[in-house]
Amino acid sequence: MEMSLNVIVAVVVALLLLLTCHGQEQRLLVPMTLVRNASADLHAFCLDGSLPAYHIHRGFGAGKNNWLLQFEGGGWCNSLQSCLERAKTRRGSTSLMSKYEVFSGILSNNASLNPDFYNWNRVKLRYCDGASFTGDGKFQNETSLIYFRGQKIWEAIILDLLPKGLGSARKALLSGCSAGGLASFLHCDNFTNYLPKNATVKCLGDAGFFLDEKDISFKRTMRTFYTNLVSLQGVEQNLDTNCTSSLNTPQLCFFPQYALKFITTPFFILNSAYDTFQFHNILVPNSADPHGHWNRCKQDPAACDASQIETLQGFRRDMLLALRGFLEDSISGGMFINSCFAHCQSESQDWFGVDSPRIHNKTIAEAVGDWYFSRRVSKEIDCAYPCDSTCHNLIPSIQVPDKNQSLLKRQSASLKLLQILGCLAAF
Repeated sequence: MEMSLNVIVAVVVALLLLLTCHGQEQRLLVPMTLVRNASADLHAFCLDGSLPAYHIHRGFGAGKNNWLLQFEGGGWCNSLQSCLERAKTRRGSTSLMSKYEVFSGILSNNASLNPDFYNWNRVKLRYCDGASFTGDGKFQNETSLIYFRGQKIWEAIILDLLPKGLGSARKALLSGCSAGGLASFLHCDNFTNYLPKNATVKCLGDAGFFLDEKDISFKRTMRTFYTNLVSLQGVEQNLDTNCTSSLNTPQLCFFPQYALKFITTPFFILNSAYDTFQFHNILVPNSADPHGHWNRCKQDPAACDASQIETLQGFRRDMLLALRGFLEDSISGGMFINSCFAHCQSESQDWFGVDSPRIHNKTIAEAVGDWYFSRRVSKEIDCAYPCDSTCHNLIPSIQVPDKNQSLLKRQSASLKLLQILGCLAAF
């Protein structure tokens, strides 16, 4: 039996490697551009004091005057200790980041994979402030200096891009994933103010609709986290004033569900109703599950018991309730809320492919394109898990016995190594 399983796994590994390398044959690597004048003009620094950066791939043909800006994601830091630690990593320093980025999905230059935006000017904004590009302050004592300059980083990058063509854009889309998706909500209207009045400007938040939700121990873990972040990094002054003046707790405007109704620019919300980051960190953070009762469920939704599934369905219901006003009242808005266990879907190379997740037989790319170019109304909400057979999370349906777990872990690690060694050979 074990020999048979080994053979099956080996075949699957070989096929996955072949498919992975095939999909990476036309990878687009884009070099980093540092914003050299950021320090002198705006005092815009990453957490560690390094310069802000972005990656740009120029548009061509009919798309040469159109711009797509993508905020990078990567979580947050909400305490001095966590920010000091983050400053020593690529999440807090452009000096420690890779100097080339792969542009895929919505950033791809391949018309067959990104038919609506492939020939636009496409820019990825590197994330190094830990507050979704919104902070404005710093901390200094005898031993440490740390910058909270996310808002200034945003401004510095925009000012650097305006004379490079952004200032005369005909069409523009501000997007982002995860913490970058949240940044799209927080900077959308401000982005519009930089561009020509006759430009078509819209925004997209991918996996950025983080809920103000109680965890399974009935604590508001994420609310506490965000409140501390807003206070530490001086974020409140940069939140939408219409939102902050409407709430007794203005820090809550860091949550998209409270800020959304004040955004006037057309907006598209791309999110999973079972977003894996929110599942693991908002609904079931480790602090709420100290004995690990949810560990297997977190690793594979097929391993969730009936009670856990009902908890997840409750999270989905709360997300849809928070989106109800947008769904019913926003004429210019769009959405794609699927039931896949996923986090960040616009940057995946298969967001437009034969095996892409779909709602009503429409891919994510098609839904976004239909909305942006006003081809048709594009507000798609998936049925509840587990009805969607296009979700990639449904692939591992066979439960593997515990005695084989170590074998699979070793082979999974080998597969990742082979992908790196085999596919980087092209470069």
